[in-house]
Amino acid sequence: MWYRLLLSAVFLWPATLLAAPSAATRPGLVQVDLIVGPRAPLTAAQQWARAMAQAGLTGVRVRSGGTSARVGIDVRGTRAAPIYIVTGLITSGNQLVTPAGRFDLDEVDRFARWLDDLAKNGPPDQRPQQAAFALTPGQLQEVHTALSRPVGFATGGLSRAEVVRRIAARLSLPLRVDAKAQQVLARETVSTDLSPLSCGTALAYVLRGPGMALVPRAADGRLELHVLPAQPEMEIWPVGWKPDKPTREVLPRLLEFLNVNVQGVPVTQVLAAVHQRLDVPVLLDHNAMARHGIEPQEAIVNLPQRRTTYGLLLRRTLFQAKLKSEVRVDEAGKPLLWITTLKPL
Repeated sequence: MWYRLLLSAVFLWPATLLAAPSAATRPGLVQVDLIVGPRAPLTAAQQWARAMAQAGLTGVRVRSGGTSARVGIDVRGTRAAPIYIVTGLITSGNQLVTPAGRFDLDEVDRFARWLDDLAKNGPPDQRPQQAAFALTPGQLQEVHTALSRPVGFATGGLSRAEVVRRIAARLSLPLRVDAKAQQVLARETVSTDLSPLSCGTALAYVLRGPGMALVPRAADGRLELHVLPAQPEMEIWPVGWKPDKPTREVLPRLLEFLNVNVQGVPVTQVLAAVHQRLDVPVLLDHNAMARHGIEPQEAIVNLPQRRTTYGLLLRRTLFQAKLKSEVRVDEAGKPLLWITTLKPL
């Protein structure tokens, strides 16, 4: 089995690893060490060496080993210049067993992609924990804090593009809006006053109407906000957040009683009355309503004279219009009412 020892080299892969949200990337190396098991086919070493050479991995070290060979990733070097040593085992079935799973000879390209990911991001169990938007918890908190500033100006009657521009000027993070998105946003005006809300919730609401979305990203360790066309399954910044406290604490006035007598009025009139009495922003999900053919100003509702709570008033009248309300909070923790459809978008 002497030939197994002739294929001896070291494969070094340049790597960078983001150590922390504000840290600079650091260089690293990946060394691949493949061990041919005692029951592996006689030609296994040559086959795997050839397959890896064809995939561009020409410096992989292949050597014979015993049954006690340990598959894994050994981290050496320094924090500033880490070295990741990957040990894999070629089995009796001529499969390569690695920390990333099993690979056949025709799957070397997939193994190479995993090595590239390892080089860029380090071992999975040592990577920074990620929250939403592929950000670390610290990065997500930084974005959340930046977007918690109040809008601070009346938005009613302004174009969507102007609202976005003025909010962007108040943010500590850059907001990227391409020319095409600017044109789309300039076509419509905003009818709702968003001045009491935080910048993040207001931006998400203004962008949602024309099918755009707010997406935070980390580029080379720097945080940016991007305005992009919304796509299915895309992770987007929401219009308000589900509160982590019960409604009685977030918006206690919803539980207050009042005398009602609703007779043949549009549901929008009920919403306007609730907005005025509770002094809470009421935002309509026009996208979902349009999708399901609901015109809220034409949806007539009734509720016989009775004594009830604001919460029950909303539930019963909105249900007649095939709508529902959700209590949400903006980035500053202020409550709002999100009016959307019973059926999901």
